Amino acid sequence: MTLPPFAFATATEVLFGRGQALAAPDRIAAMGRQVLLVHGSRAERSDWLTKALQERGCGVTGFAVSHEPDAELIEAGVALARQSAADVVVALGGGSVIDGGKAIAALVPATRPMLDHLEVVGQGLPLDHPPLPFVAMPTTAGTGAEVTRNAVIAIPEHRRKVSLRDARMLPALAVVDPSLTDDCPRAITLASGLDAITQVIEPYVCTRANPLTDALCQDAIPRGLAALHRLMQAEDADARDEMAWVSLCGGLALANSGLGAVHGLAGPLGGLTGAAHGAICGILLPQVMIANRTLVTDPRLARRLDQVGRWIGEIFEDTDSSVELAAGKLISWSHDAGLPALSGLGIDRQAMAAAAGAAASSSSMKANPVHLSEQDLFEIMEKAV
Repeated sequence: MTLPPFAFATATEVLFGRGQALAAPDRIAAMGRQVLLVHGSRAERSDWLTKALQERGCGVTGFAVSHEPDAELIEAGVALARQSAADVVVALGGGSVIDGGKAIAALVPATRPMLDHLEVVGQGLPLDHPPLPFVAMPTTAGTGAEVTRNAVIAIPEHRRKVSLRDARMLPALAVVDPSLTDDCPRAITLASGLDAITQVIEPYVCTRANPLTDALCQDAIPRGLAALHRLMQAEDADARDEMAWVSLCGGLALANSGLGAVHGLAGPLGGLTGAAHGAICGILLPQVMIANRTLVTDPRLARRLDQVGRWIGEIFEDTDSSVELAAGKLISWSHDAGLPALSGLGIDRQAMAAAAGAAASSSSMKANPVHLSEQDLFEIMEKAV
């Protein structure tokens, strides 16, 4: 078989494995002497990194991202970075923290307003200057944002979440140390884990898959399903390692192939309601799988969807599951593990209707294995209520 041509881009360097976080301070200090350290709501969780950087002669200014980043928060971070003369930005935290840090690093050198560079609500222009060096250190296994070229930002006045995107936003260094995810709360582990699994399933069945993303996803899907299943039973260091790997694979895959209707809907739903992204993805994934398999006409994509169904079935000791049966089992298991329905996230029919309309302009929808109409999308959400 002749392999199709494709391109693949990622962070300049990825450090993966337990203990790799200890190598980060030396790497960061070599990039710059004034560090903007972006962290979550509890600054003390980053104290170890602040101290290590100060011991290496760096000035460190902290900036908290306590919720999914919006335009106001990003602008405050950019202002602080400029005020402190930061020459490197480090993000230690979950996906929101990493997106926040990535956006700040991108916009500090920019001379145009942020809106000029935002997709959907702005002009989507490329950055007019290269970003500051950016280091991503994830503490959850979910978004894969440590190896993607965009940052998701909420725009409250438009009730949308949109991307700031530029190829140069890929981090200079991604430090994926699974020990940073140990003892992550169960609800966050479930939601972020389902997001990670979605982000290896959607690139595998999308229309822009390539041989390298296939290799990543084929390995990661069954491993992620098994690891998350174990983590819902008990804390498990090996399963944490597996989920960190799956999350990394998802980031690599989505940045180089595409996503699908789950993320096409999750962005608008999150912007309209403020509901957590990972939880939305976990709720929608089974229903989108069923809709895609029902409507797909490409035999190759149908086989891939069937394979995903078998991988899910294997977790529940059923190797002959159809997509519909596998999706049903995933719904039941997720619910028993504590994942709510869409209504439990405060998502009503009005938000669903608006999201179905908005999803049509989402970049994620363009690679979905089948065309889904606005009505199809609404029905998918209705079934997830």
